[in-house]
Amino acid sequence: MQLTLKTKTSPYLLAPNPGGMDLSSQVTGFDHEGRETTISVVNERPLTIFLNSREIVTAMTIGDYPEYLALGFLANQGMLSGYDDVSRIDYDEECEAVVVRTKSQTTYEEKLAKKTRTSGCAVGTVFGDMLEGLENISLPPARLRTSWLYALSHQINTTPSLYLEAGAIHGTVLCQQDQPLVYMEDVGRHNAVDKVAGWMLSEGAEASDKILYTTGRLTSEMVIKTATMGIPILASRSGFTAWGVEIARKIGLTLIGRLRGQRFVCLSGEERLIRDADLATVSSEAKKHGRKGGAK
Repeated sequence: MQLTLKTKTSPYLLAPNPGGMDLSSQVTGFDHEGRETTISVVNERPLTIFLNSREIVTAMTIGDYPEYLALGFLANQGMLSGYDDVSRIDYDEECEAVVVRTKSQTTYEEKLAKKTRTSGCAVGTVFGDMLEGLENISLPPARLRTSWLYALSHQINTTPSLYLEAGAIHGTVLCQQDQPLVYMEDVGRHNAVDKVAGWMLSEGAEASDKILYTTGRLTSEMVIKTATMGIPILASRSGFTAWGVEIARKIGLTLIGRLRGQRFVCLSGEERLIRDADLATVSSEAKKHGRKGGAK
């Protein structure tokens, strides 16, 4: 796994490495005036996830952090009772497969029988019983200072990433107060959040004081996964779906979207906000830090 350690110049425990692992390719084509041009495009490849001896799903992914992706996906689908039950994780690069092995028997047969397709990019799958268990989730009464929100948005938007270099990709960032900690990218927003979930499980990271930032839409799937991870606040530079908002309100998740420059909209959990930011000191989003069209 590629690991970018936190340093004096970087707040991240784990950050994108746009130039690593053949994550993008240079492709030559022609622009609207017929001139030859070369651009960066994101590479994607299949990754098959196994739980013990059973094949669960094949996802299209950029190929980094396959172990985190597999672990987070299975946990967010309710197929793992906890990280303590994981006995081993094997990744075979040649076969493009990850096998997560558990100490005890799992319930994946029942889950697979109820599988449904969602609106997520690439292979976005949740299950027919995806709302089961949400009634038992009690999200902590965390606080969110708007000064943290603006600081996070600026830091994340200016971090070197595939998102800025090539577009056609989503980012998900685990944050604490005004510090971004773990920044994952993938062609599907659900893959990126699953990588964060996998990292949190493997590291035993506390969720109650965290904020999850995503570049993708705030859909029902993103809301459910955030709540399942125990994170009380979800923010995005993109917009909402009605069902995502409805679920967030039912479970008490703070949901913030359209976060760009000085602006944002909170459609759920507004009581967590502490409006301490002086908007006169918050700069507008520079065009050079804008996201590529393919990732919106």
